[in-house]
Amino acid sequence: MGDNDIEEQDAFRVPSDEEGDNRANPKRRGRRVEKFQKNVSRWMLPEELRETYLERANCCPPPIFIILVSLAELGVFIYYAVWKPQKQWVTLGTGIWESPLTYKPEQREEAWRFLSYMFVHAGVEHILGNLIMQLFLGIPLELVHKGFEVGMVYMAGVLAGSLASSIFDPYSALVGASGGVYALMGGYFMNAVVNFREMMPLLGAFRILVIVLIVGTDVGFAIYRRFITHEAGMKVSFVAHIAGGVAGMTIGYVFFTNYSKELLKDPRFWLCIVGYITFFFFAVIFNIFLSPAPA
Repeated sequence: MGDNDIEEQDAFRVPSDEEGDNRANPKRRGRRVEKFQKNVSRWMLPEELRETYLERANCCPPPIFIILVSLAELGVFIYYAVWKPQKQWVTLGTGIWESPLTYKPEQREEAWRFLSYMFVHAGVEHILGNLIMQLFLGIPLELVHKGFEVGMVYMAGVLAGSLASSIFDPYSALVGASGGVYALMGGYFMNAVVNFREMMPLLGAFRILVIVLIVGTDVGFAIYRRFITHEAGMKVSFVAHIAGGVAGMTIGYVFFTNYSKELLKDPRFWLCIVGYITFFFFAVIFNIFLSPAPA
């Protein structure tokens, strides 16, 4: 009898407030995640693809590429800031110029510098600007398109930036991840322009305007530092910004508009790949045989 009474009491026991909260929390978290995924789909995809994304949406794998790259860039900046503190935010310190990561035209035979320059930044405002933009755009892009696509576009922008700089501004050095950041911005910009009507017109116009303002301000400041300011030290090229943007508006556009499609069957993909490879080999030949920069 005693056992039966206990079982009946347990069956009719009213859940405590704490137990009710514990049961409600997973549902609340689920609603928050669903709302977040819906917002991501509105920002990144045209209307006809949003439902497909929401059916597949999950955070596995998480946006690991853009987070790891950002942490690596921040770590390198902190290392050089502590080892050789910079007196100003814009002026580059000796430690950065002597870094084996910085792209310098006279050391271009060290081929890794064409990529490794992305980890070195000129100052606090330089790295903060790049980190904010690449996290703001890169994380939602990676949630939708995953790390491989975003990584390919980002690295294509970095490499295109250094190769183009070595051709069109052969005496200038390079630091910073602007080539990769501008590739993400270029791909997103083209996606917003092409799918303008389907990606909420008012919001689409706002996004395009914001990108144009950011790019105009940043490139203008880079040109100012390259040609007008007379600060001591080597001149830093601005060409990587433009080349990264072009890489994004071509390769990035193809990657970011092929959600839920077979990329290898898209002729635009192969056109961009062939064009990029052609540019790559031309830049290599130019740097070996034609560059006016000292070896």
